[in-house]
Amino acid sequence: MTADALVSRLRAAGCVFAEREATLLREAASSPAHLDALAARRAGGEPLEQVVGWAGFRGLRLRVEPGVFVPRHRSGLLVDLAAPLLAPRSTLVDLCCGTGALAAALAARLPGLVVHAADVDAAAVRCARVNLPGAHVHRGDLFDALPAALRGAVDVVVANVPYVPSGEVALLPPEAREHEARTALDGGVDGLGVLRRVLAGTAAWLRPGGSLLSEVADRQVDAALAAAAAAGLEARAVADAELETTALVVRRPA
Repeated sequence: MTADALVSRLRAAGCVFAEREATLLREAASSPAHLDALAARRAGGEPLEQVVGWAGFRGLRLRVEPGVFVPRHRSGLLVDLAAPLLAPRSTLVDLCCGTGALAAALAARLPGLVVHAADVDAAAVRCARVNLPGAHVHRGDLFDALPAALRGAVDVVVANVPYVPSGEVALLPPEAREHEARTALDGGVDGLGVLRRVLAGTAAWLRPGGSLLSEVADRQVDAALAAAAAAGLEARAVADAELETTALVVRRPA
């Protein structure tokens, strides 16, 4: 398949950045037949990152398998907010870690972190173990996946929890709703079901003065702040207009 033919095929499938995607597909292909297969997957609506097997995030190239949540650029806000709260040898936990993108970006910025990550999805855990060499990657449900020795000793938790209300998952772009695990998207009736569970366990796992950071939608801020207060935690919301996202920054009182 010629380069022009590949670009035309991708454009016909609705790929806005067809030229760039064509370049990445050609780089990922090991043969003409392989390129045709990759192009068919992308034209069929599979996320480019899953097709080529990696996603770029904060200067890193991270392993992404089919079905795994693709790291979003907006999640870099959590990295920026968490980094000043960490120091060498700090203990970082990445819950709902997916590919481990948040922990990987923080570990690259702050060498020497003690990193634990957890996800319920087996494919996500496989990716995270590739993307987080030297870290402790666990499969399981939220804090239940972590070693008991971490209770009360964690400096920072980053938790990119699912926060789309169940009734709105069907409204997501096809790349997400058809090709990413539902457990990585569906946050329950109001989108805050998983976050409430995380908040309920946070005080037991953070050290006094430790912090939890998570994404929320703008319309969920008031309810999220109330849930944090109900769990005995201090919280504030930080919005970033450029990244078009909002983070909940939670602290266990010292």
